[in-house]
Amino acid sequence: MTRRSVNGEGTGVNNIPPNGEHPGDTPVPKKDPDAPHGKVELKKKVTLLRGISIIIGTIIGAGIFISPKGILKNSGSVGMSLVVWIACGVLSLFGALSYAELGTSIKKSGGHYTYILEAFGPQMAFIRLWADVIAIRPAGLAVISLAFGQYILEPIFMPCGVPEIAIKLATSIGITSVMYLNSMSTSWTNRIQILLTFCKLLAIVIIIVPGLYMLFKGETKNFENAFEVSNIKLTGLPLAFYSGMYAYAGWFYLNFVTEEVENPEKTVPLAICISMAIVTSCYVLTNVAYYTVMSAEELLASQSVAVTFAEKTMGNFSVAVPVFVALSCFGTMNGCLFAFSRIFYVASREGHLPEVLSMIHVRRHTPLAAVIILYPMTVLQLFVGDIYSLLNFMSFLRWLFIGVAVLGLIYMRYTRPDMPRPFKVSSSFIPAIFSFTCFFMVFLSLYSDPVNTGIGFAISLTGIPAYYIFIVFDRRPKWLQKGLDSFNRSVQIILEVIPAEH
Repeated sequence: MTRRSVNGEGTGVNNIPPNGEHPGDTPVPKKDPDAPHGKVELKKKVTLLRGISIIIGTIIGAGIFISPKGILKNSGSVGMSLVVWIACGVLSLFGALSYAELGTSIKKSGGHYTYILEAFGPQMAFIRLWADVIAIRPAGLAVISLAFGQYILEPIFMPCGVPEIAIKLATSIGITSVMYLNSMSTSWTNRIQILLTFCKLLAIVIIIVPGLYMLFKGETKNFENAFEVSNIKLTGLPLAFYSGMYAYAGWFYLNFVTEEVENPEKTVPLAICISMAIVTSCYVLTNVAYYTVMSAEELLASQSVAVTFAEKTMGNFSVAVPVFVALSCFGTMNGCLFAFSRIFYVASREGHLPEVLSMIHVRRHTPLAAVIILYPMTVLQLFVGDIYSLLNFMSFLRWLFIGVAVLGLIYMRYTRPDMPRPFKVSSSFIPAIFSFTCFFMVFLSLYSDPVNTGIGFAISLTGIPAYYIFIVFDRRPKWLQKGLDSFNRSVQIILEVIPAEH
């Protein structure tokens, strides 16, 4: 990893001179004559429509199609579950508005990592990054990819189960295709994301329209006594909110690519607000459609709610539902990888990861090394790791650090009052409520699953010694420095990447 001196310049052997040349005799790969004109940098290609597709495409995954029953189970009634869906949408909007202020004030990509770095310094930001690199991001990508592999093959193997090895092979193909797409073109990555987002919304419309049609025809028996007091579980409501907030998670992904957003002062807040309005409406109306067709008992007994719904309303067309779920998962994979790679790109630029990760392909103008670094770790976890246990260890860290980032917004209002804020949340009440909600969910994790949460917390704390070993302590043996320098040059030549021009 590259170290930074006090004045911000690199001090390690791996540093590249300002003119872009490598130390030693190895030349930098020259630009192809057919390369795009202009600087070698990440272009501002994320428009308002593309920004909306990134947010919606990553929020809406497989969950709304498969199992919205966690909220119903813990809330105890149909009416209260709908209240929870709406309340979680409002709370998520609070968080999204807070991130809109952060994204327009700090015009750097990287999301949580960048905001924690700006507010609380490099050590806390590195701890967040460390947990991301060693576990959270590869495991998260592997899990959604497994869902893709499962549902893309389900129509082929119906009514039998899909073999485990077939799922993993299909998953590997899905991961590889997403990696290739993100490596080759930012424009095509965004175009595919827009297409897949429309597919998700089409799938939701296919559920909502027949459900509301039946509701308007008078199918209201499942809504009778919707707020029956005896059924409401006050002790389960925190867990219901916990499930709901996870269903809405993803509103922050546009902040990971702020530097590539056209006119971020207007685009970021507008994309966030439009996306949250669409997602909240879709989630609530989809659940209303489910409850119109299925009783609470049927919904709780279903393994895949959307499939059960389709079987009741569409007959043979229900075979198409797994395909829509697979496309939804693919869109989430694509959006997540696009965002994750920018975290690694920015962290490398700050000196917290190897320098090659902040370099750009000379022709494609993509952060190629930052994209493909996740590939081997994801595939490895896919075949040898207990991914779901790993996610249980690490899931609470997401809310912990999001809460810290929003707390940083409040903190910087007092410590940096002169910072330009093109978009500002009118009151500190909104970020304060959201930050409190995040910390409440962290404590809820500690209460409901202390063992797994404790293990995840311990794993994240290994980032403290790692910070001092890799970042602070810079007395490496000469042979190690030489080896790292040689590796860095070799990777540059193989991948045809060079430092971004500023």
